[in-house]
Amino acid sequence: RAQKFLFMTAPGIGLVASLLAIAVVPFGPVPSPQPAGVFRFMIAPGIDIGLLFLLAVSSLSAYGIILGGWASNNKYSLYGAIRSCAQFISYEVPLGLSIVGIIVHAGTMSIEGIVHSQAGGILHWNIWWQPLAAIIFFTSALAETNRLPFDLPECEQELVGGFHTEYSGIKFVLFFLAEYTHVVTVSFLVALLFLGGWHFPGGANPAVGLSPSGLLAMAVLLTKVLLVVLFILMLRWTLPRFRFDQLMSLAWKGLLPLALANLVGVAILVSVDLSLWLMLPISALLFVTAGYASAFQFANAQDQSARKVHVQAIKQGVA
Repeated sequence: RAQKFLFMTAPGIGLVASLLAIAVVPFGPVPSPQPAGVFRFMIAPGIDIGLLFLLAVSSLSAYGIILGGWASNNKYSLYGAIRSCAQFISYEVPLGLSIVGIIVHAGTMSIEGIVHSQAGGILHWNIWWQPLAAIIFFTSALAETNRLPFDLPECEQELVGGFHTEYSGIKFVLFFLAEYTHVVTVSFLVALLFLGGWHFPGGANPAVGLSPSGLLAMAVLLTKVLLVVLFILMLRWTLPRFRFDQLMSLAWKGLLPLALANLVGVAILVSVDLSLWLMLPISALLFVTAGYASAFQFANAQDQSARKVHVQAIKQGVA
């Protein structure tokens, strides 16, 4: 009783969405404006809203997971698809808000334009004045790509195999090819938005095209991407996964308020025309406040749990 057409189509939806997102990701120095006859390290250069296009297209990969889980006519697959839907919607909100400050600073939604705004040395990279936004973006990106500790849509201990329980062969491969393609795209975004892109510390602006300087800049960018991918792999080997209620609480009670507070801080500094380096103490203050609130919430939850155990012991004693 499975929906055969949707069952066969779902793996391709996720893969197509992941591959479309790569189209606007530059993997080397892209000239602006685009001169004729120069090699462009980009599939679709010149898109002024490339970052918005990337976020919009990459979010479509959730439909492949949802349709695959529902069309399988399996309750475990359906439950995994529902988890995936809730997780994608929840973490897309702080992920989008975390990069608004960078867009305001660069004055463009073009990815290559954001990289050009970080030229001039390592101190011009966005990660130094937006460390909290970098943490929020990276954490939300892990949840978007279903990487540990956020791989709840395919939690084997609870869901057999999650949304892909009924899949095998090439259809199973397409699901995971889309997931790992998304991991590479996210690693490119971290390097481009926060780590200076193809700019290397202390270096001048690289030349465009297939020149020695341009090829070196591409190698620098790919090295940064490789380091981000290795860090994601290290997290997978190190951290256990969250419970689903912890996953949702982290998004709505943790990352979303922090992203909003970070955005308000950037807006105030830009409106008053103050130095954006003031975001460093603001980010530290927000981070400490969030840590204190989390510790207080954890202590309160432990206290409530101890009270429940105590009440149960009293009831058993009375009985």
